[in-house]
Amino acid sequence: MADWSSLSSLRDRLVQSSEAILESLSRISYTPPPQGLDFSVKSALELLLSHCTVANSSVSTGTDDRLFTSIKDFTLACALLAAAESSSHDSLSWISRSLSLAASSALGDLSRVYISFFSERNEKILAELGVNSVVIPYEVTRLVIEFLPSVLPSLKNTIKEGLIDKLDDEGEVSSASARVPVGHAIMAAYQFRWIVTQVDYPNIGKLSSFVIPCALTALDHWSPAVKGQGMISFTHLARNVNPAEITWYEDVIMDACCQNIASDDEIWYQVVEMSVLLVSFTQQSNPRSPWYDKILSEMLSHLERQPRNKERRVAWLKLVEPLLNGLGLVLLAHFVRIFPLMFQWMHADDDETVMLVTAHFSTSQVLDRVHNIAKLTWIRNTPYAERLVDELVSLYKEAALRRAREDIRIRVIKLLSLLEQCKGNQFELAWERHKNDPSLVNLVSSLSETCKSLGVH
Repeated sequence: MADWSSLSSLRDRLVQSSEAILESLSRISYTPPPQGLDFSVKSALELLLSHCTVANSSVSTGTDDRLFTSIKDFTLACALLAAAESSSHDSLSWISRSLSLAASSALGDLSRVYISFFSERNEKILAELGVNSVVIPYEVTRLVIEFLPSVLPSLKNTIKEGLIDKLDDEGEVSSASARVPVGHAIMAAYQFRWIVTQVDYPNIGKLSSFVIPCALTALDHWSPAVKGQGMISFTHLARNVNPAEITWYEDVIMDACCQNIASDDEIWYQVVEMSVLLVSFTQQSNPRSPWYDKILSEMLSHLERQPRNKERRVAWLKLVEPLLNGLGLVLLAHFVRIFPLMFQWMHADDDETVMLVTAHFSTSQVLDRVHNIAKLTWIRNTPYAERLVDELVSLYKEAALRRAREDIRIRVIKLLSLLEQCKGNQFELAWERHKNDPSLVNLVSSLSETCKSLGVH
């Protein structure tokens, strides 16, 4: 345990850091967003930080519990300020990047002082959690892990207070949010996400029993802002744990993914990323798992309802590859729903779907996914092969009017050559309708050269 002088130094650092952030907050003009007039994020931050200054402004002779509580409050305040740097939500948009960086720096400084004084305590708590503190390079991560088991249940309860309640005595659905402003849950969700993302492999897996219940509660919330932070947390978890570490939660996590696919546009990217990673990660050795079918079916249903929604299709095409790879040949069962969407998207009028070219790379979300599907399935036993040839030829012609026409045509040729390899006579029958078209002379020549180089005749 730290001596009296060390405790005094730590208290002084905590008070100084809290006062510095409070001073920065006092200079910021803050108006709650229209939908959040019943809750002030700024006031909540000031309350957390004021606890740190009042409780520790004078050194007492009691236990250190008050100090540890104040450090947790300071950590939560800094977590919210730091999380705001990557947020565009109205509730946090008033927090400047400089204030976010200052909060991150202040928490880092306090963590170094804390670990230097309470290293043995910290190592003991982390060891009890199964975490090896020796392999953690950053003091702030060690501090976060120490407080995580006591902080996350509290954040979970705050989020849970705003969930939709069951039917009341009169048979009406009531919302707890009518009693608890949603700002509380949004604030807790951002704090939760920031804390979780400070811990990565291999340590986050040891803490999954604390992380997963809170993340599931966030996904159950009605607010897209709260759901989104839960989704980001699950995505981080999927990238940093072993499958065995979340086996007990597998079905409930997959069910939560299915229930949230029909989310608002603002979090569609997050729900697709989370669902694709989690189903691919947990069901990787079982392409016939019902969860693969449920996740893909839910996504396709949503896309079929809004096929012209650019943001939704681009996000799905960009993120879905791991799921397609996991399904492999089982994708054949979904062709009847996948290909009509792909054929429509091939002719979309936005570059991001058909061909996005930057200074560093070019990518065609739809053509690359079709190529991916063709390689995985060899387009077996399906009537869509001939239709695919027709659509690719049509796209080749349309490319003349696009800025990225050469990039599009290269991918079309690549796909046609793959179809010739895998479909043989069926391809020839379809290609027979186009190969004498005078506007396709270059395509015919390029395809012939490509096939010769691959040894296809």
